[in-house]
Amino acid sequence: MAEQASTEFDVLILGGGSGGYACALRAAQLGLTVALVEKDKLGGTCLHQGCIPTKALLHAAEVADLAREGEQFGVRSTFEGIDMAGVNAYKDGVVSKLYKGLQGLVKSRKITFIEGEGRLSSATTVDAAGVRYSGKHIVLATGSVPRSLPGLEIDGARVITSDHALRLDRVPASAIILGGGVIGVEFASVWKSFGSEVTIVEALPHLVPLEDEATSKLLERAFRKRGIAFELGARFTGVETTEKGVRVSTENDKQIEAEVLLVAIGRGPVSANLGYEEVGVEMERGFVKVDALCQTNVPTISAVGDLIPTLQLAHVGFAEGILVAERIAGLDVVPIDYDGVPRVTYSEPEVASVGITEATAKERYGADAVETLTYDLAGNGKSQILKTAGAIKLVRQSGGPVVGVHIVGSRAGELVSEAQLIYNWEALPSEVAQLIHAHPTQGEALGEAHLALAGKALHAHG
Repeated sequence: MAEQASTEFDVLILGGGSGGYACALRAAQLGLTVALVEKDKLGGTCLHQGCIPTKALLHAAEVADLAREGEQFGVRSTFEGIDMAGVNAYKDGVVSKLYKGLQGLVKSRKITFIEGEGRLSSATTVDAAGVRYSGKHIVLATGSVPRSLPGLEIDGARVITSDHALRLDRVPASAIILGGGVIGVEFASVWKSFGSEVTIVEALPHLVPLEDEATSKLLERAFRKRGIAFELGARFTGVETTEKGVRVSTENDKQIEAEVLLVAIGRGPVSANLGYEEVGVEMERGFVKVDALCQTNVPTISAVGDLIPTLQLAHVGFAEGILVAERIAGLDVVPIDYDGVPRVTYSEPEVASVGITEATAKERYGADAVETLTYDLAGNGKSQILKTAGAIKLVRQSGGPVVGVHIVGSRAGELVSEAQLIYNWEALPSEVAQLIHAHPTQGEALGEAHLALAGKALHAHG
């Protein structure tokens, strides 16, 4: 039996990742008493095994590419190889600094941090490290872990997940990546820049299959140019070990050999054996079911982040955590428009989007009620300076607002913030066209695209 703690908290949060700690910080800011239970490190997947360390690797990859390609800019530089110990020290240093800052934030907000594996024991209690903690409101935020396939055994050496890939002390000479979504594409980009031979195996017809088809095709063209191989519409059937690594088989009778196989087919919720079902929380495929305000079917329990079937993005977890904290505090809150969330794949080139795809727009509004425009970055001065290729595709309701912005090119992730405003404020192309963008910038390409869609193209044919 767990010993009962003396304090009842206003908000008791199980899980200290993006959604959990965002909820804790906002709830404390609103004057609520808060406890945060975490079995590992504060910051969760994003800070320690996801967003931050992978983007550090991607920046190191960008530096490697610049060193290798300096001559095209008139700079005499040479690429002599990757020092993985040095790369990992840089990556870990970034994570460590942010981790210390986050710990300081939690402490400064007077949040009670409880280290230990927590388990839901009732609609208002969580057990952790032999103690039962009570909360008027419970927030479940236990996150996700890398998925695998039935019969595909992860050994951590030859068959690995993204968690293992982040800790590699070497650059694999060759790699097969199972999955052409965000995680697979980002690691393919890193390892190619580091000098690996990379092949992506994707069961669906395109890389980054959740993006607009035109975006996928642009990324595929760029990857071909970079020498990243991929097999599309190729369903995985098995893997066997060889003297030098692994041999992967696909349904179309292909066999591919490499030093390692990275399994990057997505992430699944951490919800098993945590007491959720015993307490009566409604579940579906391991996810906790919630309403539009992240409320479960149990009145005192909410859930946020990768644990619920919404976009598995850290910034979505932040938003959901804030929403729940404000709802518990009695503030007026509105549901999140998940179409309006910016999405970025940090490969080279980057992919960024907000809003809906052309296909979704046609389903939603009718094929005759949708217009699109594609602005090639060849017409953008800063993109030429950077020697990046790509495009901005706009999707709009005919005669109405822009409902989708899809960008491919270096630094596309830095452009999506303005695109987010355009979508979420339901801007007309003519309204965006009136805004003056700094020249020469890549952001200017967004302005030029809207000028063209408004019928007054400048540095584009129209």
